[in-house]
Amino acid sequence: MQRRGPALPDFPWDSLADHAAKARTHPGGVVDLSVGTPVDPVPAVIQAALSSVADVPGYPTTHGTPELRAAFVAAVERRYGIAGLPPEAVLPTIGSKELVAWLPTLLGVGPGDVVAVPSVAYPTYEVGALLAGATVVRLADGEEPPAGTKLVWLNSPSNPTGRVLSASQLRDAVAAARAVGAVVASDECYLALPWDAEPVSVLHPSVVDSFDGVLAVHSLSKSSSLAGYRAGFVTGDPELVAGLLELRKHAGMIVPRPVQEAMRAALEDDEHVAEQRSRYLARREVLKPALEAAGFTVSHSEAGLYLWSSRGEDAWETISWLADRGILAAPGTFYGPEGEKHVRIALTATDERIAAAAERLKA
Repeated sequence: MQRRGPALPDFPWDSLADHAAKARTHPGGVVDLSVGTPVDPVPAVIQAALSSVADVPGYPTTHGTPELRAAFVAAVERRYGIAGLPPEAVLPTIGSKELVAWLPTLLGVGPGDVVAVPSVAYPTYEVGALLAGATVVRLADGEEPPAGTKLVWLNSPSNPTGRVLSASQLRDAVAAARAVGAVVASDECYLALPWDAEPVSVLHPSVVDSFDGVLAVHSLSKSSSLAGYRAGFVTGDPELVAGLLELRKHAGMIVPRPVQEAMRAALEDDEHVAEQRSRYLARREVLKPALEAAGFTVSHSEAGLYLWSSRGEDAWETISWLADRGILAAPGTFYGPEGEKHVRIALTATDERIAAAAERLKA
């Protein structure tokens, strides 16, 4: 049967198969630092909330329970200083990746339109544009989007680089997008993991005076170890969120009711977030100096779950060098041509595996 639908790039992680196989032959087993998937237990308070509504048989609401949306509003004000967010402008999503992939389509972006993404960026920004039939433009630092741009993606802290944009840089980016009539979508999934810089939301009053034309995408995957639950949100401009809600109702894009309850519990409890941040910080303090001692340069990486690292050579040569030592990482080419001499190394492994990687880097 002939394949239909838009032509998409090959799924990047499939190209790591041979290197993964080589890394697995290491006598001490593989240390997989390629995919940023949580490895720590789901906090008990969240597990209890999930099971507390396991016997609810009816359909959940696409908009989420009022209690969930209220918990989100309170949490982002308490944690990130986002004030004045109306609860009706909060929409739970089935993780953040599906929202990123389908946002251009849901916003009515299509052929002839431009989606602008960072020069080094999460691959799903491009995939979402291609699904909608739009053209992708990669913007250098401070570069303004061209005429015809309908959606501008921002990402701070960045995946993969860990770079943090200042409030001033975010203000300028929002102004440039508004000047060409584009919606701004800010991917803020790593906002809860600051190290050397304090990230700010695009919805913070130091960045915008109004939420008009601006959306923020949030996730509980990293801060609450809920990648398996698929727990995300989109919020911001009430009119845009209302439009997304109507379309998602028709499409059946609904977060399951037990997951909604788990999300509410995660948002109401800050203690587990602080504990998880401490775990990642401890792993970072082991892995970053080990990489630098092994001759790597770690760039940016001021926040988030990754160390953006380089040996000054082609990324795939570095991937092979690491695989010889039983370590698997992601080549920077997954994130755009400018990543050709970098690898993304995740902090998402157990303390024991991080320690093993640090020891192997000495070889």
